[in-house]
Amino acid sequence: MHKTLTFPDHLRLINDRSAAFRTAVATAPSLDVPVPTHPGRTLFDLVQHVGLGRRKSAAIVAAGPADAPPDKSAWDDGRGAPREREALLAWWTESVDQLTSALRAAGPDRCCWTWWDDSPSPQTAGAWARRQVPEIAVHTYDAQLTVGAPQPLSEEVALDGFDDCQFTLCATTVAWPHEPAVVEYHATEGRSWRLRLSPDGAQVAHLTPAAGEDPDVADVSARGPASDLVLMFYGRIPLDAVELDGDRRIFDQLIAWDPSV
Repeated sequence: MHKTLTFPDHLRLINDRSAAFRTAVATAPSLDVPVPTHPGRTLFDLVQHVGLGRRKSAAIVAAGPADAPPDKSAWDDGRGAPREREALLAWWTESVDQLTSALRAAGPDRCCWTWWDDSPSPQTAGAWARRQVPEIAVHTYDAQLTVGAPQPLSEEVALDGFDDCQFTLCATTVAWPHEPAVVEYHATEGRSWRLRLSPDGAQVAHLTPAAGEDPDVADVSARGPASDLVLMFYGRIPLDAVELDGDRRIFDQLIAWDPSV
């Protein structure tokens, strides 16, 4: 039985992964080194991008219930991140502090604007906290890869993060534009998910051995450590890095699909 992470767990993991991100940046030979997973972007660019993202998330949470995100001036003063390394690291720490302070002040149940209003995930500060963990963890992997020391995501981060990816990023009421299909993901740590794609959208469910689900229903499946599933989902490692079974074309369609269009 895997632990269900709580709001304090997500705050702890935000700080943990943010510290690991900072360490990778601090050990880089240069801030101008290219990031392999982001062609055309340097390590400095990555820090600025991720830091501004945390500041924007903080502003959204702090604003509370709203029909739209706050104006850009609420989280971006237009000056960007400082280019000197120590100042940049301090700016990064300040960005994370803004985020965690806003989350703590709001508490997990406070409503706020989200862009995932058609998914099962709630429109709350708690959902924002959960969403931050895989986002920061994957960017930490980017930074670590850039300095030649990539580390897999921990089981705790990866299992909860992949669950959030499915229920927040994949689940939608937007019609699937291809033939109906069923996709399954199996983490070697013992958790599984089923994604049904149809004209009704994308519906996600947990699979449990005791529930008696039909094991032959999937059109395609991916199996691997939860860390690999997350990194594959975010495009950091290729599909072939995990064990695939069935019609791979469906994964290609999923990658190309943008439900917002």
